Amino acid sequence: MSNTITFYKYQGTGNDFVIMDNRNGLINLTPEQVALLCNRKFGIGADGLMLLNSLEGYDFAMKYYNADGNESTMCGNGGRCLTQFAKDCGIDKSVYTFLAIDGKHEAVFANNGWVELKMTNVSGIKSYSNDFVLNTGSPHYIRKVEDINAVNVFEEGSAIRNSQDFIAEGINVNFVAVHDKGLYVRTYERGVEDETLSCGTGVTAAALALGKIKEGLHEIAIETLGGNLKVKFTALADGSFDNIWLCGPATFVFKGEIVI
Repeated sequence: MSNTITFYKYQGTGNDFVIMDNRNGLINLTPEQVALLCNRKFGIGADGLMLLNSLEGYDFAMKYYNADGNESTMCGNGGRCLTQFAKDCGIDKSVYTFLAIDGKHEAVFANNGWVELKMTNVSGIKSYSNDFVLNTGSPHYIRKVEDINAVNVFEEGSAIRNSQDFIAEGINVNFVAVHDKGLYVRTYERGVEDETLSCGTGVTAAALALGKIKEGLHEIAIETLGGNLKVKFTALADGSFDNIWLCGPATFVFKGEIVI
């Protein structure tokens, strides 16, 4: 038995998503169906799939799947795109509150139209050889590089993601170049198992790991293959971070129907 489902395509700095309005709770997808929908050859094509769900006490709930079909941890660009989708669906708020897998989030629209998403607090950063590991709603590995264009993100990212320490749970791998105007970040994403044009939790992790200068408020400009983002945060004396905001565009691409 097949069902026709309406879907929407959104992207945030090239990180693209299939989104479905599931506030009636009638959409139930298997991992195989999600993977097919995200497949760029045989489906719609996306880095991930999200459902806009209803949840009492919140404006909406976010259910996120990686392109491999598995439900995954927090997606920052996805959260921003889902907020834009919620607004486009008629949910009109000055401050949006929604529940994701890593807890409660807030989101607002800036004057320039960007979606600003409040991320989960980060307790600290672990050193790993000469690199860093931290969790910004999803686990991230940060490696500082001099020439961002010289990095083979697929090969080097895959090697770290599938190394003995990380293969069980997986990790997203970010290569970061520091320049006078901010950071340039390229990311290998688990679940997609390839480089993506942008990763919201990844650029957030990069900003915390390499953008910290001193205690207090910070605002870090981020460049990715898919466009520009900004990360705002407060660095605390104990090495933790709060008041973390991921800021950037979230854009509707197209709407369609597909038979499942």
